[in-house]
Amino acid sequence: MKIEEIKTIVKLMSENDLTEFKIEAEDMHLCIKRGGQNANPIIAQTLSPVVAAPAAVPAAPVPAAAPAAAPAAAPAEPVKPGQTIDSPIVGTFYRSSAPGMEAFVKPGMKVEPDTTVCIIEAMKVMNEIKAEKSGVINEVLVENGQPVEFGQPLFALE
Repeated sequence: MKIEEIKTIVKLMSENDLTEFKIEAEDMHLCIKRGGQNANPIIAQTLSPVVAAPAAVPAAPVPAAAPAAAPAAAPAEPVKPGQTIDSPIVGTFYRSSAPGMEAFVKPGMKVEPDTTVCIIEAMKVMNEIKAEKSGVINEVLVENGQPVEFGQPLFALE
C-alpha cells in the first residue's frame, strides 16, 4: 500500500470521525487508530507487520500489556455488613472451571483477596475473578451461566 493511499484513509477517518480502520490482505495488515488522551485504545495482535499512520495524525497510546486486576500486596479491607464482590467486566458468569466441576466458592466459605471466586467469560476468554476482599461468602447472587454487567454484585459477604 502506498503512503498516498494511507493519507487518504487517514483523511477520510478524520472527516467521518472514525477512531479505527483495519484492512487485511494476504501480504499486508493495516490498522490505523486515532484519538485523544481519553480514548479507549484497543490492543490488536497480528502475525504480520502493522503499517503505522503518518506522524501528522495524533494516535492514541497503546499500552504494552494490560495491568493486573489487583495488586498482590494490597492489604485486605475489613468487610462491612452488606458488602459484595462485584463483577469487574461484562460477560457470562460461571461458578466453576468446567461443567460438572465443584464451584470455586460456596456460601459459608472464607475468602481472601487472592481467592478465585468465579470465571467470567468475555469474548471467548475465560477470566478468573479474584475476591479482592476478605470475608465469608454469605450468598451467591448470580445463577451459573447468567450474563453479568460491569459492577453487578456477584457474591454477598458477611
